[in-house]
Amino acid sequence: MLDTIRELSDIEGISGFEDMVAAYIHERLKDAPAVESITVDRIGNCIVHLKGKQPAPHRVVMAAHMDEVGGIVTGITDDGYLRFDAVGGVMPAVVYARRVSVNGHIGVIGGKAIHQCKDKEKTTVPAIADMRIDIGADSREEAERVVRLGDAVYFVSEYTNLGDGRFKAKALDDRVGCALLLQLAKTQPEYDVTLTFTVQEEVGLRGATVVGNTLQPEYAVVIDATTAADTAGVPTDKQVCRVGGGPVVSFMDRRTLYDHELYTHIMSLAKQNGISAQTKTTIAGGNDAGAFQTAGMGAKVTAVSLPCRYIHSPACVLDATDVDATYRLLELLMNTLPAWNVTV
Repeated sequence: MLDTIRELSDIEGISGFEDMVAAYIHERLKDAPAVESITVDRIGNCIVHLKGKQPAPHRVVMAAHMDEVGGIVTGITDDGYLRFDAVGGVMPAVVYARRVSVNGHIGVIGGKAIHQCKDKEKTTVPAIADMRIDIGADSREEAERVVRLGDAVYFVSEYTNLGDGRFKAKALDDRVGCALLLQLAKTQPEYDVTLTFTVQEEVGLRGATVVGNTLQPEYAVVIDATTAADTAGVPTDKQVCRVGGGPVVSFMDRRTLYDHELYTHIMSLAKQNGISAQTKTTIAGGNDAGAFQTAGMGAKVTAVSLPCRYIHSPACVLDATDVDATYRLLELLMNTLPAWNVTV
């Protein structure tokens, strides 16, 4: 599965530009035995119906989002630099001096050198509005030959192994979720189930809103990456969740108050099957569950996430043991949740 994660993380696909990710998914699934149909809706969501060994008593959707954070070109200066803004939640500190790609052309995000800075400028990260992308052009005309307003800006960051079982790459939020769904699609589930690869999660859960209203699931399982703060200088009680601690099952975030029975059931399921699982110890963030919960007639939702260091940056870090443990838990859910004996 790590090869799939590597390939997916290398694909360029910020919010609204997910076409190449969707094409990869379609190519990988078009001949999968359990795949009954693959469709793409008007907004770009990829919807995959898996034929189970028997009909499902309850409609279950398992979802991961295809888009990544990045930037978008908003202007070109007379001397050939590109102005840009963020797409998704991106901190200025993680983009300054980074390599980026615009239409296949490599650039560098820059600003004043420290020798030109005065007073607070030396200790303050410039706002994104004050940064520029240098693609090596010397004039507006030269830059306009390869770049237009509204073009996507991507981080350039190679997949790299770190130590024993850990790795870094861009876009692991949420290409790792896409990889897990692809792996699940290689098997025949016990019951009919729908896998959805959604668009525009990073800019407001827009794809999941459309899917939720279209499919109106009774249960929705959202697979995503979530913030792991087990890094240097962070007190133990502020570390939220830990890399290597297994899948993260949330009870609440800024968008969703998760179904308590379902949360308890999943944590018990993990324990019964020897899967290390953890929860987030703070109320923060959000994911596609927030859209699924309130779409149509509403759904019981859960989020099963992977703890990720340096999320929303060009250097997201995951642990392979968390990937394996999360897959085991998701496989159990796929094969049991459609017949879970709770009234919906």
